[in-house]
Amino acid sequence: MNYVAPADIQVVPATVDRWADVVTLLGRSGDRGCWCQAPRGLVAGGGATEPGARRQALRAQLDDDPPAGMLAYIDDEVAGWCGFGPRPKLPRLVHSRTIPTIDDRPVWSILCFNVRVGYRRRGVAAALLDGVIEFARRSGAPGLEAYPIDPGGGRVDTSFGYVGVTSMFERAGFRRVVETAARSDRRPRILMRLDF
Repeated sequence: MNYVAPADIQVVPATVDRWADVVTLLGRSGDRGCWCQAPRGLVAGGGATEPGARRQALRAQLDDDPPAGMLAYIDDEVAGWCGFGPRPKLPRLVHSRTIPTIDDRPVWSILCFNVRVGYRRRGVAAALLDGVIEFARRSGAPGLEAYPIDPGGGRVDTSFGYVGVTSMFERAGFRRVVETAARSDRRPRILMRLDF
């Protein structure tokens, strides 16, 4: 597989006109998928969710300012998603018992990455992170937070690596703030911050 330099990856806000590409990335499990709603805590989980509720919520959130995520493209093919949002508008984070609030700044929180099979290990997640940083800075966000894991040199199963890894965030200028009580792949998630 050839490495694609991040400069060859286009990153844009996920807007309603790009809904078909969002479905390509997040719709593999149909209505049972997360649709980037679990970390938002805006739609009930488990059996209490009406079929299609998470999908409909995300579609509506693409009209928000900022939209719910960014999309990455390689050769006009959708390759990845990064979900994010202003932390004060994310009830599950605001009320989290495992991820602390360290101050009252309304930073944006990076929630997840989803890179399509065939596009992994090609710089897509790093390009998405760079795109979110640029978009947040241009939009007047006071900073960004993320909650990745430190793999400690080991490999991370992709189903648990959706939160990203600390080294990618450190390369982008984030600093480690605190180890949280949240876990992914049995590893602690680290609260990291990039202040603008």
